[in-house]
Formats: sequence, structure tokens, C-alpha cells
Amino acid sequence: MMQLYYSPTSPFSRKVRVVLRELGLEKQVSEILIDPWTDAALREHNPLAKVPTLILEDGMAVFESAVICDYLDQLARSTGQSDGVIPQDGIDRLNALKWQGLADGMMTATGRLFADSKRAETDRSDFVMDRQATAVQSAIDAILEGLPQLRTEEPNLGTWSVLVGLYYIDFRWPDRRFDIPVRVRDWMAIMSERESLTETVFHLPHDNDQKSIA
Repeated sequence: MMQLYYSPTSPFSRKVRVVLRELGLEKQVSEILIDPWTDAALREHNPLAKVPTLILEDGMAVFESAVICDYLDQLARSTGQSDGVIPQDGIDRLNALKWQGLADGMMTATGRLFADSKRAETDRSDFVMDRQATAVQSAIDAILEGLPQLRTEEPNLGTWSVLVGLYYIDFRWPDRRFDIPVRVRDWMAIMSERESLTETVFHLPHDNDQKSIA
């Protein structure tokens, strides 16, 4: 059985866990909570000591969420488990990967801004924080403009990436620091009851997370 090292606060972990479920592969992967900051076991598999990290049955480690999602998509297609979440060619494929790229950048900016906000004021850079905040809000604005491409009836990797990124903003900034327009929130609500999302909700680590999916 494959193993997935993850953190319940990591948006990149959640993206992979959502894709796992959308592909119907969750029973083939044991999900293992890990603290990437303190657990030396992770670095034995991934020199970057980052989550998510997927360990294949032959022991090979696969890291970076986009690479993991691509591997899982190909696995699901090759085994007939699913038609996949990444379109195979043309503009549909480009759009899915483009939205994943935007969402990944938005999640990175959100995480960095949150981390900087916890620093002492003397250790912060207002310029860097403003730049990250602008990146987050600009990404939200682009999502609003691009909603017609993010079809709920045919969700793909781009759709799931954007959804996870938006929910990550709410997780890190529950005071609604950023303006997510009503149209975008309505779009989020349409997908919010999907099991892949309800089973992977962001939260601080707790003992129940140690369960693996067999």
C-alpha cells in the first residue's frame, strides 16, 4: 500500500487528499499525519522535508503536490479506476494546469503572509507582507473573472486546486481579511458538501489524524 505523509494545515496536502478521493484511490493509500518541522522520518524520504510526500509501494518517494497529482491521475486512468482529473490535451488541459498554478501561488502567498504575521514587528518586512497580500487578493480577483472556466459539473484539477486555495484563505484568516466576492462564495458552496472536501477540512493537528485509510 502507498503512504501519504501529510499535515492537516497544509493546503498542498489537502489538494492531494482531495484528488485521491475524486480519483477513487483513497483505499490504496495510507494517510499518515506528520509534523514536517520536527519529524526526522520525513527527511529520510524527502530531502526537502515537506508535505505532501507520497511513498510508492516500491519505496520510491514522490514529492511536490503537482507531481503527486499527475502521478495519481495517470495511475487511476491506467487501472480504469477513473477518467482522471487532468484533461489530456488541448485548451482544457492548459486551463486546468493554469488554474492549479494560480491556486498554488495563492496558497504559497497566504502561508507566507500568515507566517510573517506571527513574527515580531521588528522581524517583519512591510514590503514583503504587502506584496504577499496583493498576490492573494489579485488571485481572488482573477478567480472571480475566470469562474466560467471553473465548471462545477466537470471539476478538474484546476477546480479542486482553486477551491482548496480559497478555503485555505478562510482557515488562515477567519476574520475575512480578504474580500472573496459573493459570486465566488456561492460557487464554493455548490462544491462544499462533496465528500472529498468534507473529509479533508483544514484543522490543527489532533490524535484522530493518526488514523490511516486502509
